[in-house]
Amino acid sequence: MDSSDHKFYPVHGIDSREHLETYLSNKPDMAFGEDTIKFPMEFLHHLFSEGHIKGDLLIDISFGSYIHHLYTASGYFNQILVLKVSEQCIMELSKWINTRTGAFDWSHIMPYIKCLEGNSDQCQDKDMTLKTAITNIMKCDIDNENLTDPEVLPPADCVISTALLDFISKDQDDYINNFRKFVKLLKPEGHLILFGILNTTYMMVGQDKIHMFRYDEKFARKVLTDEGFVIDHCAVHKKTADSDLMDYEAFMFIAAHRE
Repeated sequence: MDSSDHKFYPVHGIDSREHLETYLSNKPDMAFGEDTIKFPMEFLHHLFSEGHIKGDLLIDISFGSYIHHLYTASGYFNQILVLKVSEQCIMELSKWINTRTGAFDWSHIMPYIKCLEGNSDQCQDKDMTLKTAITNIMKCDIDNENLTDPEVLPPADCVISTALLDFISKDQDDYINNFRKFVKLLKPEGHLILFGILNTTYMMVGQDKIHMFRYDEKFARKVLTDEGFVIDHCAVHKKTADSDLMDYEAFMFIAAHRE
């Protein structure tokens, strides 16, 4: 890792609620809305609305307790299975799914959905549609070749991974090995949607400095093509937030399929 004072997500976890409040809330001082909320939702809306990526099962294997990127996806898949490295993130998501007291409030996402989809009635149903689509939230172990060992999952029509590779990889070889485990979750003809944070080394969550693997767009593209994927879409969004909470350069989305 880049520094001995950085905490490693698979080992130390994160304060899931602190992370959501800092990077994905509607607080007035939340500086990351353009990068962490608007950009991913716009990219996924345009991607799914093309109609090429759809099916029965979507597997999401992402960092933290993100769910906003799944609102659009829930309209194109019958089931969504969520895999999490952290027990705390599972608890956070379970609160939201079961509408428990103290669950994180995602209602500030609805104006983005309305802007993209233009139907306020459907927007009101999006919360329940997504909760119904998520059939399970499972713990996964990144040290295993089968991430959900001993359970074997059915292959997915699509896998979405939001930044998790950035937090669980220590170097290039680690990233490639983790990537290979992720894509084992896919059907041979399945689609992969990968969200990454470019040229960053850390993210602050509360007082904790969380390690992130530093890489650029060229490296990410090469990993996909070397592993037999064809890149269908790639979008890079330069940072708009001036903050020392994270030393990133840009956010990136790649959509790809196996050749």
